[in-house]
Amino acid sequence: MPPRGAKRLPKALPLADVEAILDAAGAAEGRAAVLALRDRALLEVLYGTGARISEAVGLDVDDLLDRDGVLLRGKGGKERVVPVGSYARKAVDDYLVRARPALAAGGRGTARLFLNARGGPLSRQSAWTILRVAAEKAGLATEISPHTLRHSYATHLLDGGADVRVVQELLGHASVSTTQVYTLVTVDRLREVYATAHPRAR
Repeated sequence: MPPRGAKRLPKALPLADVEAILDAAGAAEGRAAVLALRDRALLEVLYGTGARISEAVGLDVDDLLDRDGVLLRGKGGKERVVPVGSYARKAVDDYLVRARPALAAGGRGTARLFLNARGGPLSRQSAWTILRVAAEKAGLATEISPHTLRHSYATHLLDGGADVRVVQELLGHASVSTTQVYTLVTVDRLREVYATAHPRAR
């Protein structure tokens, strides 16, 4: 039996890169500022909740449960409530007050949170494009997808000391073994730090 290939680890961005993408998404003036507010809110939600792209674009306005929670509908119709941090919540509030009404005026009326320029629901493809454009504006050449923000969310939580089972719940993974892939990323980082910092590491 041939040896199994090494498990491909998810890519996680450093926090500074995530922040650069978020800043780039929100930078615009005039008519473009309306779309920039939407783009910033979308990407803040993706990184701030660890949502899958389909979960984010599938959000309705009513899924914003209170000041700090959101209802996500995952695979197999499973629902979970995930906390929303202050940065994501502020970006969403700004979008709801200053941008969504203008976008909604051009459509036929939809409960969806994120709208396209014609006032209809934002598609997954458009969300991908929003992230790609923001990453290019931020000067990041690496291949970045919405799942990259989900990976970064999980890795940053684990780096910060979150329990793997809590992260499993937040991500909506059916099995903790799926989530444990992220702990390998953190172990790799610990190994790097050890190799450069410990006097007898080499």
